[in-house]
Amino acid sequence: MSFRQAIRDGFLGRAFAMIGAANAVSATIESGRRPKHRDLRELGIDPNMFGKINL
Repeated sequence: MSFRQAIRDGFLGRAFAMIGAANAVSATIESGRRPKHRDLRELGIDPNMFGKINL
């Protein structure tokens, strides 16, 4: 396993993916749109239940 692959698949890669997903979800909610299912799943939110939340 290369160093880059270890970073991407390890803790740092997951941390950056989660930060990116949180940023994407926040921006889409602020603009009045629905977040992508992929970003919600990355944050541990069920996309089907997200539509039932009153914002």
